Amino acid sequence: MRLGAGLLAVGATATAIAAVARPSEARAAAAATWPPFVLVAGLLLIGVVAHRDGLFELLGGLASRLRAHPVALLVALLALVATVTTVLNLDTSVAFLTPVLVLAARRRGVGEAAFLYGALLMSNAASLLLPGSNLTNLLVLANEHVPGAVFAGRMLPAWAVSVAITAVFVAVAFRADLRAPVADVALVAARPAAALGPTVVAARVGAWRAVSAMAVAAAVVLMLALRSPALAVAALGAAVAALAVARGALSAREAWDAVEPLSLAGVFGVAVALGALARAWTGPAHAMAHAGPAATAGLGTVAAVLVNNLPAAVLLGSRHPAHPRALLLGLNLGPNLAVTGSLSALIWWRAALTVGARPSARRVTGLGVVLVPLSIAASLVALWLVSPGRL
Repeated sequence: MRLGAGLLAVGATATAIAAVARPSEARAAAAATWPPFVLVAGLLLIGVVAHRDGLFELLGGLASRLRAHPVALLVALLALVATVTTVLNLDTSVAFLTPVLVLAARRRGVGEAAFLYGALLMSNAASLLLPGSNLTNLLVLANEHVPGAVFAGRMLPAWAVSVAITAVFVAVAFRADLRAPVADVALVAARPAAALGPTVVAARVGAWRAVSAMAVAAAVVLMLALRSPALAVAALGAAVAALAVARGALSAREAWDAVEPLSLAGVFGVAVALGALARAWTGPAHAMAHAGPAATAGLGTVAAVLVNNLPAAVLLGSRHPAHPRALLLGLNLGPNLAVTGSLSALIWWRAALTVGARPSARRVTGLGVVLVPLSIAASLVALWLVSPGRL
């Protein structure tokens, strides 16, 4: 709550300054910036309901029962992370799947580091495909006004390459842990469904899981089909959350905490101020207009690590960059270089602590130093090979 209130104060102050100093630019920035935040709020509501209904835990539990090598378990769970990130946003993925992956590793008696860090690295890597997968996608490409299916088609090569490279990298980087089981296997808390009692109640829980799955599918359809899906997805999320509150599966407080409206509003205020700055100051626009694809991705990476990828997306992407998809590679994959790169890293850190894991910022950077240049370079090549003019 303190963080949210602090962000709100900063955002409100920044917006007020922008509105006084550059009123027309501030209005334009606000008009271009609000849809991404509304869309993400809807996705977060759908995500928390799916979590409370045990959908993610069910899928993670099914994967953990694989009678296969630990590497196969890791790949299966990273595929789950990639899927949830793609359809429900990377914040949802790190918040709800990080504990699932860590506990799955403990069930199988293998080292949990690959699963812990893999959750973060894959969430960033898989956030390229759909507009709602990452706020940066919406902020950078807000001016294109294309349906999600068109966006996905253009980003598919980079997404596929970044996901594949990240999965292979994590498996190789932690190969020693994946070979040897750990001596002390932590006991896993009972699944929520197990505490619900009789078979009839369990069947009812299964039915609500199916409803959650349908809500997820509906959100994907809306994002693929509509040019501006923000209000539709937000309405769907509000309806699903209201139903969950009515049936007692979710409290209003839990829904509030999942969305963190104060934080979202604060980041929105900062984005509006930076959007006004980008419209009034030609420096970032000039740099983005003249940089090549590799330099654009590099600038996006550096900016994300220094000031976080959301402010960086607004500052660098507000004035039609020459290579917007290359910029997204830097903004989305670059945060794997440091925990300062995205808000999702802070959410991941908090989620890891809830299950007794010990995340390390130094370890993240040590992995990112190798992974980030590799994944960005390969994704740039993939985009260029498939569609040279769409970088």
